[in-house]
Amino acid sequence: MRSSPKSKLSKSAIKAWRVSTTLFMVVLILVPLLIWLFSFFGGDAFSPWLLLSITIILIIMAALCIFFIPEIRWRRWSYDIDQHEIDLQSGIFIITRTLVPIKRVQHVDTRQGPILRSYELADVTISTAATTHRIPALNEKTADEVRDQISKFARLAKEDV
Repeated sequence: MRSSPKSKLSKSAIKAWRVSTTLFMVVLILVPLLIWLFSFFGGDAFSPWLLLSITIILIIMAALCIFFIPEIRWRRWSYDIDQHEIDLQSGIFIITRTLVPIKRVQHVDTRQGPILRSYELADVTISTAATTHRIPALNEKTADEVRDQISKFARLAKEDV
């Protein structure tokens, strides 16, 4: 059995994932709160106990997703790149191991949203004919180096064919 990849994501990925998850969960929790508000002003559409149950479940899920999942996700994510393949390992409950042959790489991008940009992080996106693979939340400098390295290896692999 092959050993696990050694390169890790930036530690700042945990903070960025927590921020993005918090924003998502706030929007999700607003739904039952708006229903509570509607029922307070005369609507009888939902039982108060049902709304309370949904709200409590969402708050517990939010706490788990904000405080525990990003740390576990960061620990499980690793990658390696060599001249023959890109080795990606990720997952929380089910660990996924993906090997992308360098010969199959069509192009490589770096992407940043506003949250990643605020933490000076970027995602590297690797496109093949079949699908797209992503290495999330690398330092900007590391992301540029990884993108350039994959591009260089892909060019060399295409010249060898």
